[in-house]
Amino acid sequence: MTLEEMEARIVRYGDLRPCKTAFIDAHTPGSNQKENFTIIGGGVSESPDQHVHIRETPGFNIGAAGQPPKCRNSLHVHRTAEVFFVLKGRWRFFWGRWGNAGEVVLEEGDIINIPTGIFRGFENIGTDYGMIMAILGGDDAGGGVVWAPQVIEDARDHGLVLGSNGKLYDTKKGQLPPENVAPMPLLTEEELKAFPEPTTADVVPHYVARYWDLIALSDRQPAKVIGADGVLKDRPGFEVEMLSRNSIPEGSYRVDRHEVLMPVRGHWRLTWDGGQTVLNPGDTAAIPPGLEHSLSPSMTGEASLYRVYNTDDAAGATGRLLS
Repeated sequence: MTLEEMEARIVRYGDLRPCKTAFIDAHTPGSNQKENFTIIGGGVSESPDQHVHIRETPGFNIGAAGQPPKCRNSLHVHRTAEVFFVLKGRWRFFWGRWGNAGEVVLEEGDIINIPTGIFRGFENIGTDYGMIMAILGGDDAGGGVVWAPQVIEDARDHGLVLGSNGKLYDTKKGQLPPENVAPMPLLTEEELKAFPEPTTADVVPHYVARYWDLIALSDRQPAKVIGADGVLKDRPGFEVEMLSRNSIPEGSYRVDRHEVLMPVRGHWRLTWDGGQTVLNPGDTAAIPPGLEHSLSPSMTGEASLYRVYNTDDAAGATGRLLS
């Protein structure tokens, strides 16, 4: 593989192209400054303006959300896995029908595997622009987003209508759904009863892993973060590991699965037969199956990255609440 071919499989943090109209709450005060990034796969954006960096999916999608302080993402549900780790800033994740069933604050490097079937939202509670990186289950990321009824009603008050086809229409720009497309129906009170309301104590011990705990676990070998034998035991269609300076595989290696590298701290030298490059925090590299390559920190100091592999597990099985 040539250097040019590899660079086509790497999305640099500085090259990320945001979409500010990705979702139905794009005009709602408090949510109207967020930026959505689709890095690998189509993601779940509802906007035709969303730029997709790499369309080929390895069995999961990679995305990101960037938000200034006090900006939030409204309550919604995904049908498959939604995993976040904090790249920059300090973030509050909250969940439940009204967002008050439970919450947790995540710092840089922390990771959360949000259970499927619950309404969730998140906000940047730091002092600067923040970024969270996302892993979404399945090649089609579960077919979209289900919004809490109040989110759709608030959006309508600010000119955005979500059609039953999953597409957004901005009435302030004269856009209306086609005659054969009805507005997205609101969930009924009876339907809403099916969505769990887990407490903080239900979620945090089983679905949140702290960065410094993972650094300690990765002192001699990669820390298994999400998977059947991970710190967060789950089978969402992908596995997540953390590598740090002392757990880098010796020499070169190859795997028969897709491998995505997502640096958190430090600068990582990626070498293969054909060239080498450096990966920086916020970069995303899609390594094809069978490619022999090696990794090493290119500088002294702290170095860590998340490594994601596809698996044969059903993508919809992720994060179900433990009994």
